[in-house]
Amino acid sequence: MNESLSDIGLIGLAVMGQNLALNIADHGFRISVYNRTTATMEKFVAENPDTPGGLVGFATLEEFAASLKRPRRAVIMVQAGKATDAVIDALTQVFEPGDIIIDGGNSKWTDTIRREKELKEKGFLFIGSGVSGGEEGARFGPAVMPGGDAEAYKHLEPVWNAIAAKVDPVTGKELKGAAPGKPIVGGVPCATYIGTDGAGHYVKMVHNGIEYGDMQMICEAYDLMRKLLGMSAPEIASVFKKWNTGVLDSFLIEITGEVLAQKDPMTGGDLVDLILDTAGQKGTGKWTSVSALDMGVPAPTVAEAVFARCISAVKDERVAASKILSGPDAAYQGDKEELIEAIHAALYCSKICSYAQGFQLMREAQKEYGWTLDFGKIAQIFRGGCIIRAIFLQKITEAFERDGQLANLLLDPYFQGEVEKLQPQWRKVVATAALNGVPAPCMGSALSYYDGYRSEKLPANLLQGQRDYFGAHTYERTDQPRGKFFHIDWPEPGRPQIEA
Repeated sequence: MNESLSDIGLIGLAVMGQNLALNIADHGFRISVYNRTTATMEKFVAENPDTPGGLVGFATLEEFAASLKRPRRAVIMVQAGKATDAVIDALTQVFEPGDIIIDGGNSKWTDTIRREKELKEKGFLFIGSGVSGGEEGARFGPAVMPGGDAEAYKHLEPVWNAIAAKVDPVTGKELKGAAPGKPIVGGVPCATYIGTDGAGHYVKMVHNGIEYGDMQMICEAYDLMRKLLGMSAPEIASVFKKWNTGVLDSFLIEITGEVLAQKDPMTGGDLVDLILDTAGQKGTGKWTSVSALDMGVPAPTVAEAVFARCISAVKDERVAASKILSGPDAAYQGDKEELIEAIHAALYCSKICSYAQGFQLMREAQKEYGWTLDFGKIAQIFRGGCIIRAIFLQKITEAFERDGQLANLLLDPYFQGEVEKLQPQWRKVVATAALNGVPAPCMGSALSYYDGYRSEKLPANLLQGQRDYFGAHTYERTDQPRGKFFHIDWPEPGRPQIEA
C-alpha cells in the first residue's frame, strides 16, 4: 500500500469543515482536503503544517480522489440541500464503485434516504452522519450519529470513534481538556452506528428538536425570575451556576450562566439586556415538529419551542400590541427562594417530558422507516460533544438498560418518581406564570402532555361525536371491541334527539 496516500478526505472548508479536519488529523489520520475556492484550502493547509496525521490539500477533485486509500472515504461538509447534491454528483465522477461518501452536514433525513438509494444503484456506499457540537465540538470532540450501510460504516468507525467526544464510563460525564494536537485519551466515544439509510440524520434532527425545547425552557425560567422576582442578570446567572452542579448539570445550563454574567464591552452593562429579543432558527426544530405531526406522535413541547421563536420574530407587531392589549401586572408576593426552587423543579420536569417526546418520536420513526434503533446507545452518545449534553442523559441510558422496550420515559421508575415528587412545584410555576401574564409555553405544554398521557379518559369522545355529526367519520364504542366502527344519522340542530 502506498503510505503517502491519505486515510480519509474532507470536502468543504468552512469553519465546521476546517475544525473537523483538524480533529481527524490530531488523531493521527492523514487527511486530504478540498474546497471549491482553492485559496481557502491553500491558506488552511499553510496555517496547519504540523498536525500529527498530516493535512494535504488538492486543487482538483481528480487529484483529491487519487490521493485516497481504497476504498476511498470522503466526508462532505457543505451546506445541506443542493450544494450537497452537487458535491455528491461530482464525487461520483472521480470515485469508483465501492468507495464511500459521507455526508456530515445537517441534511434532512429524507434526502439521505434518497441519496443512499441512488448511490447504491451506482455501486457507491453512502453514510449520512449527524455531527453535533458546533464549531468547538467539531474541533475537539462532537457527538456523531452515522446512518447508512453497516458494512460501509466499519471503514469509517475507527475515525469516528477516535474524533468523537469521550465520557467517563462510570459517571457518564464528558471528559474535557482536549487541545490542538492533544486529544482526549480513553473514555467511551460518543459515536455509534444508528441504523440504515437516513436513521443517523433523523436522530440528529430529533436531537436538534430537543435542543430547541431545552433552550426555550431555560429562557422561560430566566423570564420568570426577572419578571416575577425582579432579579438582575448577574443574580440569575448565580442561580444557573448553582443549578449546574445538580441534576440540571448540562452544557446549556453552563453557558446560560456565562451569557447572563457577561458584561457589554461597549457600555459596561449586562450584555443580555442589550440583545434584541428576536430568535433565529435553521429549520431542524420545524422538521422535528412536522415529522411528529405526520406520524401522529405528540411532541408539543418541541413545537411550542419553535412557535416561541416565531412569535419572537414579529418584534414590531409585539411592540405595537403591547400598547393595545392588556394583561395582569407581574406581582408575585411569595417567598423568593421558594419560587426559585419551584422553577428549578418545573424546568427539570418539563425537560423530562420533552425528552420523553423526542424518544417516543424516534420509536415511531423506526416503525415508519424500517429502522432498528437502540435508544440506550442513542442516549449514551448524547452525553458528550453535542449541544444537549447533560448529566441527566445518564439516567436515560440507565432507563433503557432496565427496559429496552420502554414505551415512554415517564414510565421508568426513576423518572416516574422524580415527576411524582416535583409536580406540585411544577404546577405552581405554570399556574403562577399564567396568573401573572408571563408566557411559559414549553413548561405549560410539557405539563399538559404529562396530564394528557396519564389520563385514562380524555374528551376525544366528544370530539369524535362531533366528527361523526358533521362528516360521518364514524366512532368506536366503549362497549364494543376496538377496531369496530359505528355511525348514526344525526338529527339536524334543534330537532328531537334520536330515540334509544
